[in-house]
Amino acid sequence: MARFFLEPVNATHRQYEALRAYFVDKLSSAEVARRFGYSPGSFRVLTHQFRQNPKRAFFLPPQKGPQASPKTDPVRDQVVALRKQNCSIYDISRILEERGQKVSAVTVSLLLKEEGFARLPRRKDEERLPGPRPAVAAVADAARRFRTQFGGLYLFVPYLAEIPFEKLLKEAHFPGTPMIPAAQAMRSLLGLKLFGSARHSHVMSSVLDEGLALFAGINVIPKRSFLTEYSCRVDPALV
Repeated sequence: MARFFLEPVNATHRQYEALRAYFVDKLSSAEVARRFGYSPGSFRVLTHQFRQNPKRAFFLPPQKGPQASPKTDPVRDQVVALRKQNCSIYDISRILEERGQKVSAVTVSLLLKEEGFARLPRRKDEERLPGPRPAVAAVADAARRFRTQFGGLYLFVPYLAEIPFEKLLKEAHFPGTPMIPAAQAMRSLLGLKLFGSARHSHVMSSVLDEGLALFAGINVIPKRSFLTEYSCRVDPALV
């Protein structure tokens, strides 16, 4: 067991043992550097830094929150029963809170893991419990007027019209879906770039802007999850 202390395998442990050998065991700087694999200069730097900050942390603090849930937990049976009703961890947490038992989703997840439950597959909206839902955009209508903060994008439309945009994407085999073809997906990303949003994660504040959607050629701009996945699906060889 002594080798655990004399032959540390990570940098923080090695620094601790080296400094202890120098300041407590009174070994010379050269001997400590040789024993723990430092150059004489780097060990002098280490001792200088330690003198400047002798209270630096060498050990990880104890983890907070539940690390294990006892089998006698009074809510365990309720959590298991709700999971058998196909409730997600967030559904279970909300239901228990409505019953006067505040249990976090993290604790619910820990309980279910201990009981051997796997994660639920992604569900459709109609399969979820009643609750708050994302705002749904209106169905596309005929010609009408609306306000948009993306009006400047339409200055680029004449330039796009001169390019066989959809043909180029098709020839390059860009991915697409029946609901959001490649051209609409790429115009969505292009619109965000032209407007000045550096990342497509910024789209969520503008998903219901009709002007941005019209520029892309669809009713509603795709959500952040779709744009992120689409960016990952575009192989660099296609560009």
